[in-house]
Amino acid sequence: MVLPDPKPASSRSGLFRTKSVEQSIIETDEPETKLRKDLTAWDLTVFGVAVVIGAGIFTLTARTAGNVAGPSVSLAFVFAAAACALAALCYAEFASTVPVAGSAYTFSYATFGEFIAWIIGWDLILEFALASSVVAKGWSLYLGEVLGSSSPVVNIGPIEVDWGAVLIISAITVILATGTKLSSRVSAVITAIKVAVVLFVVVLGAFFIKTANYSPYIPPAETGTTGEGFEQSLFSFITGAGGSTFGWYGLLAAASLVFFAFIGFDVVATTAEETKDPQRALPRGILGSLAIVTVLYVAVTLVLTGMVNYTELAGDDSTLATAFALNGMDWAKNIISVGALAGLTTVVMVLMLGQTRVLFAMSRDGLMPRGLAPTGKHGTPVRITMLVGAVVAVLAAVFPIGTLEEMVNIGTLFAFVLVSIGVIVLRRTRPDLPRGFRVPLVPLLPILSVLACVWLMINLSVETWFRFLLWMAIGVAIYFLYSRRHSLLGARERAAARGDG
Repeated sequence: MVLPDPKPASSRSGLFRTKSVEQSIIETDEPETKLRKDLTAWDLTVFGVAVVIGAGIFTLTARTAGNVAGPSVSLAFVFAAAACALAALCYAEFASTVPVAGSAYTFSYATFGEFIAWIIGWDLILEFALASSVVAKGWSLYLGEVLGSSSPVVNIGPIEVDWGAVLIISAITVILATGTKLSSRVSAVITAIKVAVVLFVVVLGAFFIKTANYSPYIPPAETGTTGEGFEQSLFSFITGAGGSTFGWYGLLAAASLVFFAFIGFDVVATTAEETKDPQRALPRGILGSLAIVTVLYVAVTLVLTGMVNYTELAGDDSTLATAFALNGMDWAKNIISVGALAGLTTVVMVLMLGQTRVLFAMSRDGLMPRGLAPTGKHGTPVRITMLVGAVVAVLAAVFPIGTLEEMVNIGTLFAFVLVSIGVIVLRRTRPDLPRGFRVPLVPLLPILSVLACVWLMINLSVETWFRFLLWMAIGVAIYFLYSRRHSLLGARERAAARGDG
């Protein structure tokens, strides 16, 4: 990438001091860390499918159909995919313009300034940590299927501990800390297993579809102990609908819930520096992987809700395998469970790796303790990896999976909103920057992306909003008490003001 004349390392000051794109690239462009441009659009598409097909398809589809939307969960996936496609275009432009580790955190540092960058980094910590926990709990559910129990859980006093989730997180933490990576061939094989299992579900399940199970496609709204009060969506709370279980409100709430199934496509955007032709490969890879998984997701949900009545999928332990078990096909259930275990393992690994990279970028900038940043003998941030592993294990061990999913969704959607706005801001503030890919129809498409993401956010529960705002408030307090004073960019700013050079 050929850059224009270098700009200052930062501009503005205080809360909104920005690190220039040039400075961000310079800090990572050392010869020993320079990445080779080997990836093609096909590579990115395979990578996107590998990351996205995970807990969402294997666990979320059944629970959302049974508890929230009924057969209309297939339409909910289409709504969520449309919002993701808009955000994906914005990620593609940013990634080809600012090919630096840190994802939306780094993008925000270059556009909105340090405070907003901190907020989005804090938000990404929430997203990746909770997403890792959710997928680990999904892995544990399938381990229970293989072992012949509902889930690997033990009671320690009044607390239920999911030891299956702790097991997979502990194993992956050790792997990440020692620097061991799955080779591209192994990753491709596991991705093939996951896709094969999904196709197996669609093909075999199609023979057991009963069209009567699709009626009603959008079940009538229900009132009762679920979807009421602070458990209902913010939208239904504001409009006075009184609930978000089934009906149209349930469909809208389901779109916000199944959005979790698409989390991970944004990881593809972080490979811009390794892509041969980012202008073509990035949008094709991102949108191509989204198109493939959307078709698979809709096909699976149509088969799933056609095989059994949606009411038989109610509860927190339903999975794809449940529908086959209810049709007397335990052998098929076991195949699905083993395939899911293999597939979910790589998803947990990628999510935890993403978490460590964001924390590493923030620690390198001084916004998190720099004592976390040093790498070990294997070239990995061991301290950060062990910390992340411990926190994720605790979350997965004791918190309900539904609570974790909604928190992941609101955090991710918030990141998408800022990235979409950032495209408009950077177009105005730095029109001179070379862009490998440009979002068409700016500012229209980024604005539509913002509106779509905000729409999905307000269809999450009121209690999820409370938890999210509390997390953000904690982040703001940490920034003013610690991060602002320890920022390396701030230190350079103060040194320049003193005339130290």
